[in-house]
Amino acid sequence: MFTFAKAKLAVLGIGRRCVALRAFSGARRGFASSERHEESSTSENQLFDIIISGGGMVGTAMACSLGLDPNLAGKKILLLEAGHKKEMDRVPETYSTRVSSISPGSATLLSGTDLCSFCNVLSVWDACSDALITFDKDNLQDEMAYIVENDVIVAALTKQLQTLSDHVKVQYRTKVVKYTWPRPYHVSESIPWVQVTLANGKTLQTKLLIGADGPNSMVRREAGIPTVKWNYDQSAVVAVLHLSEPTVNNVAWQRFLQTGPIAMLPILAYLILLVPFPLLFTSLFLSLQWSNENHSEMVETAGSLFRTALSVLMPDSGSARQIPPSVADIGPKSRVMFPLGMGHATEYIRHRVAIIGDAAHRVHPLAGQGANLGFGDVAYLTKVLSQAAFNGKDLGAMQHLLEFETERQRHNLPMMAAIDLMKRLYSTNAAPMVLLRTFGLQATNALPPLKEQIMAYASK
Repeated sequence: MFTFAKAKLAVLGIGRRCVALRAFSGARRGFASSERHEESSTSENQLFDIIISGGGMVGTAMACSLGLDPNLAGKKILLLEAGHKKEMDRVPETYSTRVSSISPGSATLLSGTDLCSFCNVLSVWDACSDALITFDKDNLQDEMAYIVENDVIVAALTKQLQTLSDHVKVQYRTKVVKYTWPRPYHVSESIPWVQVTLANGKTLQTKLLIGADGPNSMVRREAGIPTVKWNYDQSAVVAVLHLSEPTVNNVAWQRFLQTGPIAMLPILAYLILLVPFPLLFTSLFLSLQWSNENHSEMVETAGSLFRTALSVLMPDSGSARQIPPSVADIGPKSRVMFPLGMGHATEYIRHRVAIIGDAAHRVHPLAGQGANLGFGDVAYLTKVLSQAAFNGKDLGAMQHLLEFETERQRHNLPMMAAIDLMKRLYSTNAAPMVLLRTFGLQATNALPPLKEQIMAYASK
C-alpha cells in the first residue's frame, strides 16, 4: 500500500476503545449528529476538480487523503454525503456491531490515529477436524490488525475534514438523482465535464467523479460498468458478547463450520461475534466451544499421523492450541443481520470516472478484508492523482486512471478469489475435502515463513 511521505491522515484522535487510551472525559457518552449543511460555496454549475459521491468510511477517507496531499492543495474537492454529518464528542456508551478489521497497511493510511483493540493473535480452526492455524505476533513485526467501530472511523475522518475546509467542501443530506457523462475525445463536446444533478435541482460539474457509494453504486450503474456478482444465500448475524472473566482480549477467533465461519473479534472486554447464519445463540456457543459432532475418525487419524510427521521434520514449528474465552451474555439489542455475497466490477474506471471500495468490489467478511481493500483503493488513487497534478495533467484523463485500475485489480482479484475459494472449501464436510483442509492447515501452521508471506500480503 502507498505510504504518504508528507501527508498522513491523522484521524481517530477522538478516543480509543482500549485500556491505554480514553480521550473523552465524562461517565456518560453519547453520539452527536450535526444537521448543518456545508454548501454555502457550492453554487449552481460550479466546477470542481474532484467530486466524491458517497461519504462512508472509504469515501470520507478519500476526501481526507486528497485534501492532505500537498500536490493537490490547489484543487477544489467536494464530498457528497446522503446522510447526516456524523460527529462524536464522546465515545458512545454501547459498542457498535459495525466494526472493521484494519490491517497494518490501512493503519499506515490512517497513521496518526488512535487505533484501538489491537489484535496480536489470529486463531483459526476447522469444525470437522482438530486442524488449526495460529498467526501471532512472533511471526510479525507489529500488530496483526486493529478492530475499530465504523462509526468511530467516520466521525474521526469527519473531524479531520473540518481542518481541510479551505479546499475540501462537504455537502450532507445531499442526494444525487442524475449523472451526465461527457463523451471522450470530443473536443467540441458542449458538456466537457461530468455533470451531477442533485435532488434540490442544483447541477454541479467535475473533472473527475469518484464513486464511493457502496455495493449498490449508482455511479457504477449509471456509468454502465458491468459487475460480476453472486449471493451466498446466507446472512451474517452480528452481536456484542460480554466475557465471563477478565482476560487479555487481543485474540481474534474463527472457526469454520459447514454452514459458515464463526468469528469473534476483540473489543476491550467484549467480543464482536460474526456468524453467517441465524442460529440460536446457545447452540452457536456450544459449536464454538469445540463441539466435535462433525469429526471423522478417519480424518482425525490421518491428521494425527500427518501432524506427527511434521513435528518430526520440524520439531520447533506449530503453535500451542488455545481455548476461546467464555461468554457471559449478549449485549442488549445488539444483534443485526446482513446478507452475504461477492461482487466485482469488471472495470474500475471510465472517462472521468473512478469507483472505489464496495462500489468496485464486495467480499465475504471471513477474511476481514472488505474495508482494507477499499482503503487500498484510496491510497493508490491518491498516489496517481497526486502525480498527475504534479505533472500538470488532467485529473480525469484515462492514462493515470488506467494505472490505478491495473494496480488495484492486480491486488484485489487474487484476494477476492482466495476468499471465495476458502468459503467454498469450508462449506462441505465431505471427507476428502476435510482431509485436504486438515493437511493444508497443519502444513501452513508448521511453516512460519509461509505464514509470514500470507500475513504480509493480507496486511498491504
